[in-house]
Amino acid sequence: MTVPTTQSRSTLLGLALATAAALPLLGKAATATGDVTMADHPYVGMWVTDDGHIRHELLPNNRYDEARGERVSAYQGRYRVTGNTIEYWDDTGFTADGEFIDGVLHHAGMVLRREE
Repeated sequence: MTVPTTQSRSTLLGLALATAAALPLLGKAATATGDVTMADHPYVGMWVTDDGHIRHELLPNNRYDEARGERVSAYQGRYRVTGNTIEYWDDTGFTADGEFIDGVLHHAGMVLRREE
């Protein structure tokens, strides 16, 4: 039996993580870039806290861009909406979720409303 080296274990772990990240996209229509499209989804657009400090832009290609205060693009990643639930996967590996209730996004203790 061959014992994996540290490098091969690291490569296998990286492959496993990449595969796990791609699983939510399987079986869905994709654009040329491989992103699932949400172009016609009612939740696509800008969501903002009442004080304007946190801004989530849900893009039609299942990517999001979050601004915080003066920090534009503070966090970016992908998202998936299932019913009224939203799941976020930040590009740095952070995950979070939220829920749309009566046209309001509740996420991580914050309340975000659609920007008009």
